[in-house]
Amino acid sequence: MRRKLATGNWKMNGSLAGLDMLADVATAMGSDSAEAVICPPSAYLMPAVTAAQGTSVGIGAQDCHTESKGAFTGDISAPMIKDIGATYVIVGHSERREAHAESDADVARKAQAAWAADLTAIICIGESEADRSAGTTLDVIAKQLAGSLPDGCTGDNTVVAYEPIWAIGTGKIPTLDQIIEVHDFIRAELAKRFGSDVTDALRLLYGGSVKPDNAADIFKVENVDGALIGGASLKAADFVPILKALSAA
Repeated sequence: MRRKLATGNWKMNGSLAGLDMLADVATAMGSDSAEAVICPPSAYLMPAVTAAQGTSVGIGAQDCHTESKGAFTGDISAPMIKDIGATYVIVGHSERREAHAESDADVARKAQAAWAADLTAIICIGESEADRSAGTTLDVIAKQLAGSLPDGCTGDNTVVAYEPIWAIGTGKIPTLDQIIEVHDFIRAELAKRFGSDVTDALRLLYGGSVKPDNAADIFKVENVDGALIGGASLKAADFVPILKALSAA
C-alpha cells in the first residue's frame, strides 16, 4: 500500500524563525500519519535538517543540478543535498521549466542525478491554461511523462506530482472530475511503460491551490496519494490540517 505524502514547497519564502513550524508538524504526526516533507529554500536546508532531527518530518530541496560538481555558480548538486541530510528533491517544477527554460530532457537528467545521490525525485508535470482550453491536457501530460521520467523509476526513487500550471498560486482549482481524469491517465500511462508492480508503488501527488478547506475532497480521489503544497505549507496552522485530512483519507 502506498503511503500518503504531503510535501510542502516553500519556494523563495520562509525564514529561519519559520522553521519552528516543523515541531508543530512533527507533534501532529501519529504512527499512522501520512508522510510529511518540507522543501525550504536551499539557504535553510541545513537548519531545516537540524530542526527535523529526531522527528518523522522529512526535508527536501527544491531543485538540483544535473552534474555532481563543477563550475556552476549558484547551483546545488544532488550529492550536496544528500550530504546535508535531506532525502527528497523537487525537479521539473513549472516555475523552473518556465523561468530557466528547463526541458523534459533536463528534468530527466536531474532525476537521474537525484537517484545517483540516493535521493527521491519528486518529478513535476502539468498543463498550461492554454493547453487546458485547447483540450490537449492529456497529450501534454503524456509527452511530459515520456520525456521527464527516466527509465528505472521505482516507488522508492520517484514521486510524480501533477500540478496544472494555471492552478498554482491562483486560487483556481480543477474540478474533481478533471483531477480524476488526469490522475487515472497518469497511472495508466505509467503502467504501460513500467508495468503494474512498479506503477502500483509510485505515488501521485496533486498540486495547485491545495488548502485546508479543499484538501479532504481532493484526497478522496483514488489515484491521489497526497499533495505538493505551496503557500499553505509555510504555517503549521494551514499545513497540519492538510496533513490530517490526508492521513484520514
